[in-house]
Amino acid sequence: MQQIMPNDYFQFKQFTVHQGLCAMKVGTDGTLLGAWANVVGHASQRADGSEDTGTLGSVPYYSILDIGTGTGLIALMMAQRYPQAQVTAIDIDPQAVRQARENVAASPFADRITIIEGDIGRLSLPPFEAIVCNPPYFDASLESPNAQRTLARHTSSLSYRELMTCAWRLLSESGELSVVIPFDCKSRLEAEAILTGFHLTRTCAVRTTPTKPPRRFLLAFQKHPKPLQTEELVIGSDAYNELTKDFYLV
Repeated sequence: MQQIMPNDYFQFKQFTVHQGLCAMKVGTDGTLLGAWANVVGHASQRADGSEDTGTLGSVPYYSILDIGTGTGLIALMMAQRYPQAQVTAIDIDPQAVRQARENVAASPFADRITIIEGDIGRLSLPPFEAIVCNPPYFDASLESPNAQRTLARHTSSLSYRELMTCAWRLLSESGELSVVIPFDCKSRLEAEAILTGFHLTRTCAVRTTPTKPPRRFLLAFQKHPKPLQTEELVIGSDAYNELTKDFYLV
């Protein structure tokens, strides 16, 4: 279901994502996460300037962290949706960092996105109101001979336990961690989240067609329990088009 865009670049409504230097290309997973993730208590903004959901707080500044940014796609989407946010995006791959910096510099959000090269487990950063991550998902499977692709796709570069531990350390008390994960990785990631202390607060099952089982899940976690919100989404449906309409060109 990770629908890969074959070109060296992908044109969105407000920015362009070049991807020639990155092992992991622009796909449906990242686009879904960038459109679905929330900054709790703050409204995102439509392309026409109107507010999308929630109630915009009086705080003039809040921060978002994108772990494993790759091309910078999700960071760019969050910056577009939340015009009051400062976005920090991290990747361990120098080529991805170079690509993300080029994409951000050419975007309208260059003054609100910072790209950092490094290991998230070794960086000292202030708390964030929201953390987003499209994490590596191959675990025991055969690793690719392409070292860059292995780094981007396999949990040897960032295990689910490490992700949850780092997210707990870097998330504010009222913040939300949002991830996109294959259906067969969902239980493992949720188990690590629970062991860390997180509570699952939102889920979205993503289907390729109405009759097929979910292939991906969007999951949101917080430090304190809340009633679980569940939903389903079918790729290409009216709900999917509504969710992504501020980004995809018609």
